[in-house]
Amino acid sequence: MIDKTRFLAVILVILMWLSPAYAREAEIRDVLVTHQGDAITVYARVTNCFTKGMESAIMAGVPTTFTFLLDLNRERNFWFDKRVVGSVIRQTIKYDSVKKLFFVSAADGRGATAFQDLESAKRAMAEITGTLIIPRNVDNRQRPFYVMIKAKLDKVRLPLYMEYVFFFVSLWDFETDWYRQEVAF
Repeated sequence: MIDKTRFLAVILVILMWLSPAYAREAEIRDVLVTHQGDAITVYARVTNCFTKGMESAIMAGVPTTFTFLLDLNRERNFWFDKRVVGSVIRQTIKYDSVKKLFFVSAADGRGATAFQDLESAKRAMAEITGTLIIPRNVDNRQRPFYVMIKAKLDKVRLPLYMEYVFFFVSLWDFETDWYRQEVAF
């Protein structure tokens, strides 16, 4: 019995050690920044952000949330760049096994959008549209501005201490590097 337990523990450790090596790195792509009046709208897409384990958890009804961080910064010579304004966008996907629908909702109060297949719901989760409102006291002629974008998966919280049983949930975590896009006024 102990030999079986040791063998399974060794196999599990090897799988946990190898899984990051074979994982594809999530990254921000297809960024478009538009400027109109006092607002900057950012469109972007995250690639390689879903793993098979995450898909299985979504199919089991575990809500999964992506958090997107958007910052508008101003370059400054001989000093640190200044963050002008920032925004946080949260999108959650949840599967309703009774209706057999996937719901993607934003934390800003917009209604949930229903999808019949997982692929469409994953595309909606991975795409962002964010608006940054420029404060009136910012002179946009001073220095160049740029937008920084980052995406990350929120920690999956399972009920009733289930995260201790399913400790492999931590392997689903991802966080992209910061992506920089210049803004022309």
